[in-house]
Amino acid sequence: MSSGLPRTSLAWRVTAGCLLVAVVAVLVAALVTLRLVSQTGREVTREVLADQADVIAAQLSDTTAPVRLAGVRQVVAVLRGQGIAVVALGDDRLGAGDAQARAVLAKAGLTGPLAAPRSVTVAQGGETWLVEARPTPGGGFALLRSAETGPVAAGQLRRNLGFSLLAGAGVAIVVGAVVGGLLARPLRRTAAAAHVLRTGRRDVRVPVRGPSEVAEVAGAVNELADALTRSEGRQRAFLLSVSHELRTPLTAVRGFAESLADGVVTGDEARAAGRTIEREAQRLDRLVGDLMELARLEADDFRLDLLPVDLGALVAEAAPVWAERCRATGAELRVERPGAPVTVYADPRRLRQVLDGLAENALRITPPGAPLVLAARAPGVLEVRDGGPGLAPEDYAIVFERGALHERYRGHRPVGAGGVGLALVHALVTRMGGTIAASRAPESGAAFTIALPTQRVMEP
Repeated sequence: MSSGLPRTSLAWRVTAGCLLVAVVAVLVAALVTLRLVSQTGREVTREVLADQADVIAAQLSDTTAPVRLAGVRQVVAVLRGQGIAVVALGDDRLGAGDAQARAVLAKAGLTGPLAAPRSVTVAQGGETWLVEARPTPGGGFALLRSAETGPVAAGQLRRNLGFSLLAGAGVAIVVGAVVGGLLARPLRRTAAAAHVLRTGRRDVRVPVRGPSEVAEVAGAVNELADALTRSEGRQRAFLLSVSHELRTPLTAVRGFAESLADGVVTGDEARAAGRTIEREAQRLDRLVGDLMELARLEADDFRLDLLPVDLGALVAEAAPVWAERCRATGAELRVERPGAPVTVYADPRRLRQVLDGLAENALRITPPGAPLVLAARAPGVLEVRDGGPGLAPEDYAIVFERGALHERYRGHRPVGAGGVGLALVHALVTRMGGTIAASRAPESGAAFTIALPTQRVMEP
């Protein structure tokens, strides 16, 4: 079910992801670089400002020559032209500076003659000011400069980083679009193949290439197509088999019913025809019942009554019924029971249905004089074995598939109605939380071994 959110293509998502990574990388690099460069620029600006202050202080310390004082004034004029404020602190040979410079010095506590050099950093008016003050014979002076206008200007640095961010975003968009297109192309092929599979075609295949994840998806779609082909083939074979099984008794019922209706058979022949009709109707009823049970097992409302069941008692209860049926066919019934109760949690009615289904299948192919074994043993194992012809080694892998053995052995040995009996048994055992496996029996035939839970479990 759709979540209601708009869907976006893989190419767009890859492009957006590359753009996001590029922007985050540039921003992180910009922040780190800006901080490092700002600190370095401030240190360089302060060192240059300190050197300039030391030069002026040295010249003002010896003012005997008027020419030297004139040179100092020229230096001061040059510094002011560079954005460096020169403010006199009691030395009337230098200018008093502007109001902003005086405010910065006042905040730094530099308003009078100095006794020693001072280096101060002051935040004023949203700017960071670097102050280098030096004492002179006349009182002292101070050089002030904004950290934003030093040799390494932070403003210019921010502009350069902004340009880098834009360039990185542009490259990310181009690279993301190209990479996204390359990645999306095989996925589009895979999606197209899946749509074709949905329409019913099973011959579609996707080239398995590209990145490993994409190739894995393509391989999975190909495997799905193969599995659907096999499954639908088995279903068609099963339906054909069931149709054949239904047609045979229906043909007999219809033929004998027409003979009775037309008066072709009378007397003892009519009674024999009635028995044949009854027998074929029971066969139809068993087949339809098995099919309905399989359908119900796949529904969510199928209920089981899981109760404690003694497997030994279950086998003892079923033994007289199967002893009578074995005498009718000439087979030999053997019952193996433990001395102590073997308790499992299962649905008693369904478990008896499983036992009877396996015994009926076994007895159908057990020749006269061969054994049919009903066995119960700890822990929680129920087993049905026979002395019949058994199964081929490759049959064990498909023994519980609907109609598989029926189709393989029809015409070669007696088979059940439609080949759904073992599939029904497997479904019932699984729904009760147990497992069932087929193997070769010591009696030379087939053995079906059921393992059931010996503790109460949640109903499936």
